[in-house]
Amino acid sequence: MKRLYWIPPNDKTHAFPAVEQALREPNGLLAAGGDLAPARLIEAYRNGIFPWYGEGEPILWWSPDPRAVLFPQRLKISRTLRKTIRKGGFTVTADTAFRHVMQACAAPRGDGMGTWIAPEMIEAYNRLHEMGIAHSVEAWRNGELAGGLYGVALGRMFFGESMFSRASDASKVAFVHLVRQVERWGYAAIDCQVHSTHLQTLGAENIDRTAFIGLLEQWRDEPGHPAPWQLDDDLPLEGTSKNSIKPRGQGGNGRKSGVYT
Repeated sequence: MKRLYWIPPNDKTHAFPAVEQALREPNGLLAAGGDLAPARLIEAYRNGIFPWYGEGEPILWWSPDPRAVLFPQRLKISRTLRKTIRKGGFTVTADTAFRHVMQACAAPRGDGMGTWIAPEMIEAYNRLHEMGIAHSVEAWRNGELAGGLYGVALGRMFFGESMFSRASDASKVAFVHLVRQVERWGYAAIDCQVHSTHLQTLGAENIDRTAFIGLLEQWRDEPGHPAPWQLDDDLPLEGTSKNSIKPRGQGGNGRKSGVYT
């Protein structure tokens, strides 16, 4: 029987165990404890691990199997979403309101469920943003923040963390801009962590963890786009991209509730 690995909170010498040691139930739970220092977070993402825990819990570290990812050239844009984009009701930017995006993602949801984005996580990811590692994409309507998302970029991989909407389709519009932009920059994949119907409709799919780690090892040390990020104004937002760069060694497909929602 596998036992949960414990990382002492202030001990910087403890590395993460191999992801193969993660529990099957709950799926992907690998370790507890540790801290949210930049070095710890970077080590986690480099090895296919991310933090996800509730208020009052110790930090919990996850590496689920299978893993939900979106390959940029496989982005799906529905007819309804194309119409929304065509109307031009949103202005979309990158890296202009990172803290505000995280705070909006942390706000209580309409389903009455609490948030998993605690104040210490907001501070931790803002430190990564200041280092040029964490990024946000914002959708604005009439000068007000209507939706957005944030995540971590290492090499040519983007690790999505959370998104929010205050207006219909705002987060989807931000997501389409993100996907088209990182595709143009030659990024291999967007990590969506675990399956959600919301992201499946946009083209996210499951691959097994071994394939995901292989993808990471191939792309995490490639030169990524420098910070701060800015979005090109001629991205192909309404249909199939003609700027697709197909990553090597994508791994297999699978079928896999969602962190990046």
